[in-house]
Order: sequence, then C-alpha cells, then structure tokens
Amino acid sequence: MTGSVSPRRADTRRNHERILAVAAESLSCSAELSFNAIARKAEVGVGTVYRHFPTPESLILAVYEREVRHLVDVVPRLLAEHSPEDAFRTWISEYLAHYMMTKRGLADALTVATKSCEKLPANAYEALAGAVSTLVAANVAAGNVRDDLNPQTVLRGLAGLFYLNPADSWREHTADLTDLIWNGMRKA
Repeated sequence: MTGSVSPRRADTRRNHERILAVAAESLSCSAELSFNAIARKAEVGVGTVYRHFPTPESLILAVYEREVRHLVDVVPRLLAEHSPEDAFRTWISEYLAHYMMTKRGLADALTVATKSCEKLPANAYEALAGAVSTLVAANVAAGNVRDDLNPQTVLRGLAGLFYLNPADSWREHTADLTDLIWNGMRKA
C-alpha cells in the first residue's frame, strides 16, 4: 500500500514520543534522569530507551528540542484563534512563561548536558526568534506596533522571564513584563 506506515515504524514513533513525554515530565522538577524509571513509566524496555537515546545528554537535548518545537508550533493556532495582540500576550503568558516556570529541572539538566560534548542546538534560538518574528509581523500588519521592531530584541526582552520565581506570583510578574514590552513596541 502506497503511503502506509508499517506498524513497527508507527510503534517506534509512539515509543519515541512516550519516552520524550515521560522524560520531560521527569525533568520538570529535577535535573536527574533515570533510564529505568523512564522506561517503566513510558511502558517500554530500558533497552528501547537506550536505542532511542544512547546517553542521558542526548535525551535531555531531545526533550529540549521537543519543548521548543511545541512553543513554536502553537503560534499559528494562536494567531488563528485570537487577535494579534492577544496571541502575543497568550503566547508569552500561557506558553513561554509557563514553560520557563515548569522546566527548571530541564534548565539545570541542559547546563550539565552542554558541559559534556553535547552542545545546545543553535536552531532552538532561531526557532524561538522565528516564533516571535511571526507574532511581531502579525501585530505590525494589524497596526498595533511599530514597523521598525527587531524581533530578536523583543526576544531578548522576554529573557527577563528567566528571573521569575516559580514559587512566587510569576503569572502577575509575567503580565507586568509583557505590558512593559508591549508598551515599548506600540506605535507612538
């Protein structure tokens, strides 16, 4: 059959995704990874985890890339469902800030993983910059913001989210930071 996927390949993809999902959940609170615990929770053999991710560093980087992809992939849906301004604000508060507040273990694990031979993928920053570019372009087209904005500058401003404390009123502080950035972006 043309275009069909073998059950084995589909199963492999499902296992891969389950392993990543379980690892992401595990890394949300701790930088420590146990391949045995991940295999058990993902309902696969530990050998399957090692076949997909031969080292803890490769698994950590794959989780990071998956999480960044989720942040980027949601942008078109937000723009389809919301006004450009609301899409921008929703992306920051419900996706970017939420990601940063719930992935502290991943951040710590990335620090460890990138000290080894692995390097943080440069395309992750480019992907996030592309997501911000899309949101800024939609707001420029809607007449909401200045047309001379550099999306990378906006992304650098959003780096202030790194300084929020997940145990504090991070949603309120995110709204304050978003307002500050938005006011700097608006037309005079």
